[in-house]
Amino acid sequence: MTYSVKAIKEVVLTGHDLTLEELVAVARYDATVRISEEAVQQIVDSRAIVDSIVNSEAVVYGITTGFGSLCRVHISKEDCSQLQENLIRTHSCGFGKPFSRELTRAMMLIRANALVKGYSGIRLETLETLIAMINKGVHPYIPEKGSLGASGDLAPLSHMVLPMLGLGDAEYEGQLLPGKEAMERAGIPVIALQAKEGLALINGTPVLTAVGALALWEGICLLKLSDVAAALSLEAMRGIIDAFDERIHSIRPHKGQLDTARNLRTLLEGSTYVTKQGELRVQDPYSLRCVPQIHGASKDALAFVKEKVDIEINSVTDNPIVLPDGDVISGGNFHGEPMALPFDFLGIGLAEIANVSERRLERLLNNSLSGFPSFLVKHSGLNSGFMITQYAAAALVSENKVLAHPASVDSIPSCENQEDLVSMGAHAARKAGEIVENVRRVVATELLAACQAIDLREEQATLGKGTKAAYDAIRKSNAFIDYDKDIEMFKELEKITGILEDGTLLEAVENAVTMDV
Repeated sequence: MTYSVKAIKEVVLTGHDLTLEELVAVARYDATVRISEEAVQQIVDSRAIVDSIVNSEAVVYGITTGFGSLCRVHISKEDCSQLQENLIRTHSCGFGKPFSRELTRAMMLIRANALVKGYSGIRLETLETLIAMINKGVHPYIPEKGSLGASGDLAPLSHMVLPMLGLGDAEYEGQLLPGKEAMERAGIPVIALQAKEGLALINGTPVLTAVGALALWEGICLLKLSDVAAALSLEAMRGIIDAFDERIHSIRPHKGQLDTARNLRTLLEGSTYVTKQGELRVQDPYSLRCVPQIHGASKDALAFVKEKVDIEINSVTDNPIVLPDGDVISGGNFHGEPMALPFDFLGIGLAEIANVSERRLERLLNNSLSGFPSFLVKHSGLNSGFMITQYAAAALVSENKVLAHPASVDSIPSCENQEDLVSMGAHAARKAGEIVENVRRVVATELLAACQAIDLREEQATLGKGTKAAYDAIRKSNAFIDYDKDIEMFKELEKITGILEDGTLLEAVENAVTMDV
């Protein structure tokens, strides 16, 4: 998956066909961005409608009126530009650590793709400024907290716009600089916003969508890696392969279940570690036997979330909407509810993967369940081996249970009760992102423990085609821990977490076998 995304060098924005893979390519691997020729005229035509409204001094929300509950206040033609700058200055009141470079790039790209559709009334030169910032690496300093996911992500997106005006702060070439200086160093002229433009830039869901979309991408990769971890654990414990027979899954044909069973058969092809039903025991525990059902359910959850993400990253989510026929309609496309619920679901689906991974880890470490030396170390007692890795995994699993509580069921009215039910979609997305980090560490711990257990087996056996590739990649990073005294375990865990995060392990496996999502 990683290598295919790295191959994307340029993304052409039409407003209609941006993919999750392209989003990752721009956010993480610095693919360049340009506006399609067909979209330019749409943008110009939409702007002409806004200019006509301003010149006629018609009363239209957000163009010649104040914002939110101040929509009753008329703004003169002469003040329309100042209204937009004031909007950015006052709304940039976020709090907390800044979003990462890649999340910031994803937000900028999603906003640009929405504006390209030609329903927002922004000037072409303003949109080109935003795209130049992506291509030249000017990344606004955007605090991660402050969005209700209702009138869009107003506070964080305002921070995104500040450097465009020569305000705020931005990272450029590894340095955090005043926004004006960052733009000057990159050779990008700052702008003065005109009517409707500030609102077009900040009223929408790019922040919560970017955070959730990148968490989704990581989750899709982790679901494949969790299949690899389960397969290695199965081999370590001489598990029963019959449970993955296609015939039993075809009569309960959930796609995720079918795909997972197929992945396990593919990964384990040629393995002499696995056993047949009745050879050593009749049944395996659920954490081994029910991997297709458990992992598969999470895959189906993420497939649903991906459908929603694919729609949202190609949608117009600001307000008011400037229609090609000249009508300007104030609606609610900025509301984050359509993504808040899916991102809550994303967190739940991923948390369950860590739950079952930790259970397999416990089986590997528990002498009474596995038959291996306690905690996978020789001379246990003097040495603790992998003992506390299970504690740490259990702590992350427990934390995930708290984080998986849905954010979307909460609401606090805002803006003098004009915005009386909000989505908390940004919270849902950020929680899903935290869950991803925890899941990755738990799966990494299981992978390392499974390889340790395999190396402790005395009998000669052959790993499966896919699991052998995984084992070899892991052993390039982490040697077998045949120690006489305990080691600094966190260093080994950091190494293997790193090859999960950078795609090295998954790439090695997918070079050997074909896996389904």
